[in-house]
Amino acid sequence: MRSEKVSFSGASGAVLAARLDRPEGPVRAAAILAHCFTCSKDIAAARRIAGRLAALGIAVLRFDFTGLGHSRGEFASTNFSSNVADLISAVEWMAAAGMPAQILIGHSLGGAAAIVAAPRVAGLRAVVTIGAPSDPAHVAQNFDGKLDETHRTGAATVTLVGRSFEIRRQFLEDIAQASLEDALPKLGAALLVLHGPRDEVVGIENASAIFQRARHPKSFISLDNADHMLTREHDAEYAADVISTWSSRYLDLAPEPTAAGAPEGVVRVAEAEASGFRQDILIGGRHQIVADEPASVGGTDLGPSPYQLLSAALGACTTMTIRMYARRKGIELTQVSCDVTHNKCHLEDSESSGTVKPKVDVFRRTIYLHGELSEAERASLLAIADKCPVHRTLHATAQIETTLA
Repeated sequence: MRSEKVSFSGASGAVLAARLDRPEGPVRAAAILAHCFTCSKDIAAARRIAGRLAALGIAVLRFDFTGLGHSRGEFASTNFSSNVADLISAVEWMAAAGMPAQILIGHSLGGAAAIVAAPRVAGLRAVVTIGAPSDPAHVAQNFDGKLDETHRTGAATVTLVGRSFEIRRQFLEDIAQASLEDALPKLGAALLVLHGPRDEVVGIENASAIFQRARHPKSFISLDNADHMLTREHDAEYAADVISTWSSRYLDLAPEPTAAGAPEGVVRVAEAEASGFRQDILIGGRHQIVADEPASVGGTDLGPSPYQLLSAALGACTTMTIRMYARRKGIELTQVSCDVTHNKCHLEDSESSGTVKPKVDVFRRTIYLHGELSEAERASLLAIADKCPVHRTLHATAQIETTLA
C-alpha cells in the first residue's frame, strides 16, 4: 500500500493528523479506522488491518482523535461525544476527497464511536468493532482511585498505558449520558463484532450486549487468546484477514479494470511491511491470499511460500485437467487429488564445463484416483496429467517480460 500523511479539521477545529493508506491499484471503496481510547492511529493492529484492506483495493483513513498521537488540540477538553464528532469529520473529509466511506472500523472506544456515528453516514454498508464496550461509561474503570477526585475537584491526572492524562468532570458526565441503545438498531449497515473472550480490559459480555441489540445482518467472531490491543502479530493478522474477507461480502467494490493480454486479470502482490517478507496478494480483484516465508529464513510463516504457491498451482491444474478429461470421456472418476512436493537437485547430465553441477527444480506429484476404474482408464488419466497447462508451462521455457512502473 502507499501511505501518505494527511490532515483535516476535527470537531473542535483542531487539526487532526491522519494517514491515508491507498491501494497500489485503483481505489475500489473506502474505509475509516478509529483507534482505541488514548491510543493512536499507528498501533500495529491498525496498520495491519489497513494494509490488508488496501490490498483489496480499499483506501483506509486512520486518524488520531483530538489531543492524541500527532493531532492538535487538548485531550482534557475531549470526551466521547467529541470522538464521535471527530469521526464524522473524517467521514466528511473522505467524501470531499472523492472516497465516500462504505465501512467504519473501530477499536475499543473507537468501536463504540463507530456505532454511534454509523446512522449519520450516508451510503455506509458495514461497521466493524474490535473489543468495543457496550457502554462508553466502561472506560471509567481505567481511572482507578481517581473518580472521586475528578468529581470533587473537577479534574484529576490518571496513568494509562504508561502515560499521564488529565481527565475532567465533563468527560465523566459525557460518558455517563452516552449510549449505544438508539444507534445499534439503526445502523443501516452490516455489523461485525470481534472480541476476545480473555480480554481483560473490555470483557466479552460487552460483545454479547452489542450483538444482541443490533439487527441483522450481523456477525460475531471470537478472537481466542488475543489481548485487548491485539499485540501478537498472528492475532492482528487473523483480525485483518477476517475483516477483509467479511467486508468484501457487503461493500460495493468497484470492478478491477481489465488488462490487455491478461484474460484472467491482474495478480497484484504488495509488500505488507518492509521489516518482513509477508505479501498481500489480490487475484483478479476478487480473491485475496497472503504469502510469507518460514521463520527459519526471517519470515513469520503466516502464509504459504512462493514455491508452495507454485506447487499449489501445479496440483490444482493437474486435478482440474484430469476432471475435465474424465467428464469428456465419460470415465466414472468419483474423486481426484494430488500431492505435490518441490525440491532442487543437481543436474546429472550437465553440459557445464565447470565442476559445480547446476540445480534444477523437481516437482513430484502423487495422484490419487478414486472410482471403479479400469487399468486403461487409470493409465489415460495419468497420461493426461502431463498435459495440464501449468505442467507444460513449467516444463517449457517461459518468457517473463519485466517493466519498471
